[in-house]
Amino acid sequence: MRIGIDLGGTKIEGVALAPDGRELSRKRIPTPKNGYRETIEAIRALITSIEDETGEQGTVGIGMPGAISPATGLVKNANSTWLNGMPFDVDIEAALGRKVRLANDADCFALSEATDGAGAGAPTVFGVILGTGVGGGIVVNGRLLNGPNAVAGEWGHNPLPWTLPDEIPGPRCYCGKEGCIESWNSGPAFEAEYELTEKERLTAMEIVAAAEAGSRPARSALRRYSDRLARALSHVINLIDPHVIVLGGGMSNIAAIYDEVPARWGAYVFSDRVDTKLMRHLHGDASGVRGAAWLWPDPVP
Repeated sequence: MRIGIDLGGTKIEGVALAPDGRELSRKRIPTPKNGYRETIEAIRALITSIEDETGEQGTVGIGMPGAISPATGLVKNANSTWLNGMPFDVDIEAALGRKVRLANDADCFALSEATDGAGAGAPTVFGVILGTGVGGGIVVNGRLLNGPNAVAGEWGHNPLPWTLPDEIPGPRCYCGKEGCIESWNSGPAFEAEYELTEKERLTAMEIVAAAEAGSRPARSALRRYSDRLARALSHVINLIDPHVIVLGGGMSNIAAIYDEVPARWGAYVFSDRVDTKLMRHLHGDASGVRGAAWLWPDPVP
């Protein structure tokens, strides 16, 4: 049995998967508001509850914001800032009394969709999160790509390529730089630009609904978003040439982008044709927690 834990800012979700990927148990609890030690205890209790329900012990994988720094062994880049600077892997293993595998939550999404999701069977999969932030993960032959800096797939903090004059220098990103892909292609960025240009505050899905109803400003906003996403993803194709790109997060639910983006990215990819497939997630919100479980890819006794 494989157990996956998805550690989020507001909730912690756990799932138990049978060796063939069938779901045996799923539980969700609020993320403790008091901080680090309370979160470790909550994860321990959640795993105990899952194992009590299933009657067996499993391997444990955890998807988390940020990553464990190879240089220091401490958490870095987590938007759940109370994790930063902490030896999370060491402490969670001590609490559970067993080995644990950890990965960034976007990596877990990518691994889930590459294992038994929309990218199943593809040799190379780039998994994309388009939500409050923009993240990604790379899976090659069923295994996550990891590097010496633990930042593989972090395309959201590269600059938007082939910028137009009115896109320079670009919005300021929370990382401190200007013009990051995240500052253009996240859900909040899409909403903020629409409010700035149209003097009307709408949610991303309200803008999409208006576009589908024929609103010219909304349709223009969606075209701009699609073109920026095409440019951003074409950069990825030029670098790693994935067979499949799978989209997740709230913005992935915009049906139009699955036609608009491939229609546009050929202008930017350094090739005579583009055979990369752009796919919507199969497992939806469950991809993160399922991917955490699949951090143990080998057969479980």
